[in-house]
Amino acid sequence: MKSKICDMLGIEFPLFAFSHCRDVVAAVSRAGGFGVLGATAFNPEQLEVELQWIDAHVDGKPYGVDVLIPEHLGVANESGLTSRKLKERIGPEYKAFVDKLLTEHGIDPGDSNVADRPPSDAPPPFWPEEAMKLLEVSFRHPIKLIVNALGKPPPEMIAMGRKYGVPVGALAGAKEHAVRLADAGCDVIVAQGGEAGGHCGEVSTLVLIPEVVRALKGRDIPVLAAGGIMTGSQMMACMAMGAAGAWTGSVWLATNESETSQVFREKMVEARSRDTVRAKTRTGKYSRQLKSGWTEAWNAPGAPEALPMPLMSLISEPAIRRIEKSAEGGNAAARPLVTYFVGQGVGLVEGVKSARQVVQEFKEEFADALGTVGEMMEE
Repeated sequence: MKSKICDMLGIEFPLFAFSHCRDVVAAVSRAGGFGVLGATAFNPEQLEVELQWIDAHVDGKPYGVDVLIPEHLGVANESGLTSRKLKERIGPEYKAFVDKLLTEHGIDPGDSNVADRPPSDAPPPFWPEEAMKLLEVSFRHPIKLIVNALGKPPPEMIAMGRKYGVPVGALAGAKEHAVRLADAGCDVIVAQGGEAGGHCGEVSTLVLIPEVVRALKGRDIPVLAAGGIMTGSQMMACMAMGAAGAWTGSVWLATNESETSQVFREKMVEARSRDTVRAKTRTGKYSRQLKSGWTEAWNAPGAPEALPMPLMSLISEPAIRRIEKSAEGGNAAARPLVTYFVGQGVGLVEGVKSARQVVQEFKEEFADALGTVGEMMEE
């Protein structure tokens, strides 16, 4: 395919697959797309293992890494913070609320002072200094793209990209955000509509893509479309609006290789597009996730207010891990609480497939949609 982004990254088909699972990343890249590993879930040592594995299984195909360095973090200017110290600032009403919710669903809430207590030296979630270490690990590998998922990349990240000859990208949820990212030196802009899973804005993909493309006209910066894209025909439509390719995430959660549990995959197949919610009660910033007993409980009258990032993750993540473990262990009462980041495109999920099959279907649907448009022009 003739596309600036294909030439830039050396890929056959501009389908980008964001995933926390190395198997998905390698499978998509081998199939002609471009896998992007979400690195935030790993510490530097773990990321080194993951990237070594990808290097050995990607057959020399290009891939990228996505980090999460928040531009705005309430405690970013404090020094010497650890997850344990930060967790000690959280009021007891939050633990009481979560413990009660888990107990009502037959889940052992555990002892937050022991089992769920972070190591004494563990950095807080989304900590910028830790993210910079992840960048150092990433650039030791033959990555072809590095992306920041939450705000403007710090100058150090841009400089590292230039040093290693790796394009730097970032996600934008509004036209003005895209312009700021371009001014900061980003080489690729991912315009992510509000339909997307995970952290997202409010503007729909259909509106956002032409806005961003128009705002960046003349800059020669590829724009990738993101948000609700689950099919090749949607990808083709976004490229008709000026996008250079598609950045996808939720579609890979329903693959055999993904990091999600069997329970969550089943819930994805059952879900409608209206079964997601955009809320702060997972990370402290607005993110879209599958509507569940967990999200409903935090939205109910009397529930504690969401804490700012990164405090909220210290409450939510240990509990959600317990929920997943209990549901996978056969506790039917835990199933309603199971949730994960997913976009409104979940309503298009009809079953669980291999990542390679998804790539192939994208290619076929893209070609069919392009052919349909061509036939219309001939009439």
